[in-house]
Amino acid sequence: MDEPKTQPIWVLLLSFLGLIFLLKHTAFVLRWLFITFLRPAKNLKKFGSWALITGPTEGIGKSFALELSRKGLNLILVGRNINKLQNVSRDIHSKYPDIQIKIVVVDFSSRDLTVGIRKIEEAIGGLDVGVLINNVGITYPSAKFFHEVDEEIWMNLVRVNIEATTRVTMAVLPGMLKRKKGAIVNIGSGASVVVPSHPLFAIYAASKAYVDQWSRSIHVEYKDQGIDVQCQVPLYVATKMVSKVASIEKSSLFVPSPDAYVRSAVRRIGHGEPRCTPYWSHSIQWCFAYYFIPDFILDDWRLSIGLDRMHASEHL
Repeated sequence: MDEPKTQPIWVLLLSFLGLIFLLKHTAFVLRWLFITFLRPAKNLKKFGSWALITGPTEGIGKSFALELSRKGLNLILVGRNINKLQNVSRDIHSKYPDIQIKIVVVDFSSRDLTVGIRKIEEAIGGLDVGVLINNVGITYPSAKFFHEVDEEIWMNLVRVNIEATTRVTMAVLPGMLKRKKGAIVNIGSGASVVVPSHPLFAIYAASKAYVDQWSRSIHVEYKDQGIDVQCQVPLYVATKMVSKVASIEKSSLFVPSPDAYVRSAVRRIGHGEPRCTPYWSHSIQWCFAYYFIPDFILDDWRLSIGLDRMHASEHL
């Protein structure tokens, strides 16, 4: 009777490596499913009874205001248009009459933000602001080559996307440090993280890269002091800003409405993740782009979208 043949060592080694690969990726998928769909949201009122939101009058910012008020948080709404701020306040009070709301009028594109930041500091004085949503952000009015971007446009963009986000955080952070608790959410963009480049919106993408790196750095600085800092990285969401960048007007499977995005976003706050992509289909798109699409294809795709938008705006 023939003796059973032993497998060559290289076959056993490859089998072992294949098993490790399978287990690793199975664990990754199971963890993603748990975090995305099953993990309970934090009780955000444990961070404090107030939340401050910049840019809360439309899109993602307005949805954050509605969702956080639904969670029972009082709100400080900071934006430049008093009428729009009052409209959001009325909408919230019609649904949640017990929520307290403060309105602070600040134009974040101002050349001198000192007065605006002082208004914010006065508004939050004596309040336990436990959640900060740095949502305010702008992009170009239309796709442009870098050398064609008007100086006033890109300077406003830098002031709003970088300076305002930084200075608002500096205003709110001391109170969180004093209470040893808080959650800071900075809204980044897939334009700076998911795709290798974002041609024809270069300064916008670079400003959001600042938000990403800065957020992850101060997350490390303050995580042991009870403060959770997180950069949330949405891809396309059906907002007015996205309509400027791509020909997207309506929500779909891979382009959620602001309300759908924010429901996922709020579930991710306070879990110790320095960077996350809250919406489930966005994270699938990111994974697919990272593992399966070469950078040069993504670059060409982004450039073609920008050129299409540029040509469309020229014919308006």
